[in-house]
Amino acid sequence: MTAPCYKLVIFDFDGTLSDSGEWFLSIIDDLAERFRFRRVGPDEVEALRRRPTREVIRHLGIARWKLPLIARHVRARFAADAAGIHLFDGVRAMLSALGDADVRMMLCSSNGEANVRAVLGKDAARFEAYFCGSGLFGKVAKFRRAVKASGLPPAAILSIGDETRDIDAAREVGLAAAAVLWGYANPETLIAMKPDMTFANPAEIVAYLT
Repeated sequence: MTAPCYKLVIFDFDGTLSDSGEWFLSIIDDLAERFRFRRVGPDEVEALRRRPTREVIRHLGIARWKLPLIARHVRARFAADAAGIHLFDGVRAMLSALGDADVRMMLCSSNGEANVRAVLGKDAARFEAYFCGSGLFGKVAKFRRAVKASGLPPAAILSIGDETRDIDAAREVGLAAAAVLWGYANPETLIAMKPDMTFANPAEIVAYLT
């Protein structure tokens, strides 16, 4: 497949670059107890992966006002455990290849910038800007800040994420929305949203963009 002339790629972090899904599942019961929402049984995990993010939140009975509190707590827990969280196989090679090809890269995440940099390590320097923090549904604002900082029109930018909310946010800002099929959401759920393209592994991203 031939890539349009994208001048910039904006990556999501958790579930796209960072393999933090199992870590999140390991703390979900603690979160449910602390923030008083419904526990997730082991037999529910796959079914929840098939639902859009907003539906999952409704299913668990999480009040919207609690989302910023939960996000801050998760960022703090992540910081404490960052040494044990790693990038997906092939991601470092992908970032190296894109950097060698002079592909501009930024990163937008609800995770904290310090957490992201800690996991990326030396590859953190490959991103020209970070737009991190805030709540689960703050990505639209972060995308708009990234577009402004880039000096590019939205049509020249490709967003790459792993959740339905990533696609929704990209479309609201006018970015092309790509989905990786190795992250949190079920691949069929993502494909049903008709993203502009999908990637089955990091090497496909390199092939598409270079």
